Amino acid sequence: MSGAGRRADPVEEYADAYAAALSAALRGPARAKARMVAEIRDGLADTADAHASGGLPREDAVRRAVREFGTVADLVPECQRELTAVQARHTARTVLLTVPPLTVCWYLLLTAGHGGQLPLVARLLAFPLAGTAAAAALLAAAALAATGALARRLPTPPRLPRATAWAGTVAGVCLGLSALILTASSPLSENWPVVALAGALAAGLHTVVASSARACRVCARA
Repeated sequence: MSGAGRRADPVEEYADAYAAALSAALRGPARAKARMVAEIRDGLADTADAHASGGLPREDAVRRAVREFGTVADLVPECQRELTAVQARHTARTVLLTVPPLTVCWYLLLTAGHGGQLPLVARLLAFPLAGTAAAAALLAAAALAATGALARRLPTPPRLPRATAWAGTVAGVCLGLSALILTASSPLSENWPVVALAGALAAGLHTVVASSARACRVCARA
């Protein structure tokens, strides 16, 4: 019998449909979600195969496996909480990695020789922006601790992912404003290539942090 005429295996067919529905319902980091969905899909198929090996028709084996695993709607809340925690950790780590380079960027601007009024404005904004970014980094550090080893002993606060998303948003705004100020100040600086490079670095970091914060907000709302 040709492959086109062979009836699809009910176990594999349903396991694939189950996995697709679960993946569509979840929000989170692509790799973590794909790994989670694949593990659940394989577990469901293996359980159904085991029941079929015990003598159940394969359609009945699938139904029993689903009763044991739960429906997609049953699994989504717990799976989403896990993915949201993973995304919160990713966002918190991203914030912690981007604040020190922001400090270096401001140091380059404040120590480079320059004249004119715009760098004076930049000087006035340097410390508020750096201080706000540092506060966001402290919140990110707390989130990283709460979703790491500490999470094995204490439950993760339900509002922590949303707070982490806001910390990422604040850090992203600080980086965006820093990129604008550094870029605008570079023509007035004696060491303009270095300041311009610092502006480009701040712009790149802004893109990374803003994207991660946006993903964290999506997960927190899911």
